[in-house]
Amino acid sequence: MHRRRVRIRRWLVIGTMLALAQPASAALLPGGSGDPAGARLRAPDWFVIAGYGLGMLAVGVYFSRRAATSDEYLLGGRNMRPTSVGLSLFASLISTISYLSMPGEMIMHGPVYLWYIAAIPIVYLAVGYALIPYFMRLPVTSAYEILERRLGLNVRLLGSLIFLFIRLVWMSLVVYVSSEKVIVVVMGWTPDKTPYVCLVIGVLTILYTTMGGLRAVILTDVIQSFILFLGAVLTILVITIKLGGFGWWPTHWMPNWDTQPVFSLDPHVRLTVAGTLVCTFLWWVCTAGSDQMAIQRYLATRDAKAARRAFLTTNAADSLVTVLLAAVGFALVGFFQHNPQLFGGDLKSHADALFPTFIARCLPVGVTGLILSALLAAAMSGLSAGINSTSTVIAEDLVRRFRRVPLSERGRVRLARCLSLLVGAFVVALGSQMGRVPGNILEATNKTSNLFTAPLFGLFFMALFVPFATSWGTILGTVCGLASAVLVAYWEKITGLPAISFQWILPVSLLVNIVAGCLFSLLIRGPLPPQNVHAAPAPGGFPLAG
Repeated sequence: MHRRRVRIRRWLVIGTMLALAQPASAALLPGGSGDPAGARLRAPDWFVIAGYGLGMLAVGVYFSRRAATSDEYLLGGRNMRPTSVGLSLFASLISTISYLSMPGEMIMHGPVYLWYIAAIPIVYLAVGYALIPYFMRLPVTSAYEILERRLGLNVRLLGSLIFLFIRLVWMSLVVYVSSEKVIVVVMGWTPDKTPYVCLVIGVLTILYTTMGGLRAVILTDVIQSFILFLGAVLTILVITIKLGGFGWWPTHWMPNWDTQPVFSLDPHVRLTVAGTLVCTFLWWVCTAGSDQMAIQRYLATRDAKAARRAFLTTNAADSLVTVLLAAVGFALVGFFQHNPQLFGGDLKSHADALFPTFIARCLPVGVTGLILSALLAAAMSGLSAGINSTSTVIAEDLVRRFRRVPLSERGRVRLARCLSLLVGAFVVALGSQMGRVPGNILEATNKTSNLFTAPLFGLFFMALFVPFATSWGTILGTVCGLASAVLVAYWEKITGLPAISFQWILPVSLLVNIVAGCLFSLLIRGPLPPQNVHAAPAPGGFPLAG
């Protein structure tokens, strides 16, 4: 028996190496997965994808029996493992958008965006020691309960609505990118099939998310995290074997990369080192300090120390996958430069499509299914986390907050499940319309959902760090911050002047938000919310309102 197992393993290894080593031209035989007329998955690919989908559903079914209380369903009982929670937050925030936009960014514009990693240690210190300990002291389910404690119901509702808009648009963009930029390309279908693909991805994700709650979301996120890493590593391995080494690694500045000065402070330069560092730091602080999807995961752990370990896991995984996806981008450039006949278009103008095209035309049988599963994992992890967090906010901040008769535990779980279904259906419908947003994937994300990232955090900044903040002053500051974000993002269309880099959206928006909020709070005093001396103190030392 032992010898038979050894022989089986040996033949599996040999078979895998032979498959990976097959020449690119073999993948382009008529009827093969690389048929230029339209790629078709073979039986082993479908087997891998089907196994992945059934595995996700099995997780949902398993945890559906354990989600008896709302605390268990929404927060996993508040005692989940930090490593699992950290990987879940990482998988939730990366999505297919990052999985495709990072290689596309490297192909189209060069490696400047890799400075992103240099900001991560500062992000960990700021979030881990300034924000997480405070969130963990409050027995809340929705992050926006914090806003009501300090600044009243109006600010809580504003924060909830901004979050819902951010995540609904973001999830719709995830569904669109996964469908039209990946599945449709790999299958060789026409764009009119996009709504049907959106429907399939949405239904599968909604089912396991609705059944199992946060525990199912986190476990599937952990599984999907490993699939994400495996997909990137396999892509690099296949290209390295096909090219006979690491000749794809760039040794000079390529002609298709931007030639603008990367150390400039000129706001018209699309991507700079300083802009990347500042934008990365602010995006992580704003997201980790105001987004229900992040705060809900801190609350799913035991205490501040565990939540900090979870966030460290998120940062480590994010840094590693950023490097891997950048390497995927470099490898794709090298591969298609050595095999120009496999891609008829210009590499720079079709940068976001290069990865799906490689999957469709150049991967061995079986590996195509694995990489496609990785892209589906990126989509479904973000979608499941978004559905879970948005349904939590709707249930806690809109339904239960205004319902006169309290719901039973079973009623709260039933409400959360119904809301998950409704949110998922809305996202699937909106996803088919996201192709109207101009720019590559990275820019489209910053010009839609990320417009609201700084204004949402501005509410928390005023509540936590500005002792003289008032409700109307905070709200007016948020309006000013949002207006400035829109102005920067669409500067060229609004003014007719040269476009401003999307990296300026966050810093300008947050600065305007805070300054305007402070000024309006001083000018429009109004009645302050009653102070509750029994509430947990905020970082600034003042008590929160009751």
